[in-house]
Amino acid sequence: MKVLLARHGETPWNAEGRYQGQVDIPLSEVGVAQATALGARLQPLRIDRAVASPLARATRTAQLALGEARAPLLQLDEGLKEIGHGDWEGLLASDIAERDPVRLQAWRDAPDTVLMPGTGGESLQMVLDRAWPAFARACAGLTADETLLVVAHDAVNRVLLARLLGLPLTRLWTFRQAPTTLNLLQGDTVEALEVVRLNDCAHHTAFFGEAKHRAL
Repeated sequence: MKVLLARHGETPWNAEGRYQGQVDIPLSEVGVAQATALGARLQPLRIDRAVASPLARATRTAQLALGEARAPLLQLDEGLKEIGHGDWEGLLASDIAERDPVRLQAWRDAPDTVLMPGTGGESLQMVLDRAWPAFARACAGLTADETLLVVAHDAVNRVLLARLLGLPLTRLWTFRQAPTTLNLLQGDTVEALEVVRLNDCAHHTAFFGEAKHRAL
């Protein structure tokens, strides 16, 4: 099977460096352009199945990536929603640095140890515990020549890729997931998937040009 694991396009909060988590922020104009470029890149490819997070930024990215003719393929899975940032949602990193500096430093240095504060706050392990079964459901029954498109979020993609790469969650920041990036995975089963391409965003960003977002 072949899996195209993508991240949603840019949102206004991404551009501001604001933590959005599960707040349902739509794509910005830049994000729509990125998703449209992704769609142009994927247009020649066979896609047999598509699954996305139900949050609008991921759903719309998937729709634009698939194009009108393939849009009916799209299914949504709650397990692919972004990490719940709890009380951090809607805040800039500078706001969090003032209000919750110890946890913010831990998030940067040892992200696997952090439980996000307040109602709905999650840990990375909690995200993995719901996202991996959702990912496995999406892959179930795919044959060797079939291709799946999955559109999710930064933290979700990172925990899935960390598991596939055999990395502990503390190593989450050792690779990036740009807006509408593509990760190509191939293998006979979901447990045997190999990472063939990682953080490929050539459809909208020049080599060496990928910007680092300041928040999930």
